[in-house]
Amino acid sequence: MAHRISVVALGMLVVAAPLPAAQPDWTPITPVATATAPAGSEGTKYCMHVEPNTGSLVQTVQCWTRTEWAEQGVDVDQEWAKEGVSVVG
Repeated sequence: MAHRISVVALGMLVVAAPLPAAQPDWTPITPVATATAPAGSEGTKYCMHVEPNTGSLVQTVQCWTRTEWAEQGVDVDQEWAKEGVSVVG
């Protein structure tokens, strides 16, 4: 009986002992956001996240030129840091 109690006690100590936190041997790569949109030609399209339509949970991405974005009242350089996705062309 004493043997069983000591085994149970040791088992509880092993389970209760904190494990040291393992440090990863790699550093994660985080994307670097640019403050302004990359330079491009007249026909370069800038793809950015757009608010979903009312009642939809699907976020869309629109690709328009700087002129087309300006017609919608969007300053590409100002919005690029938080909404920019990619550049086409």
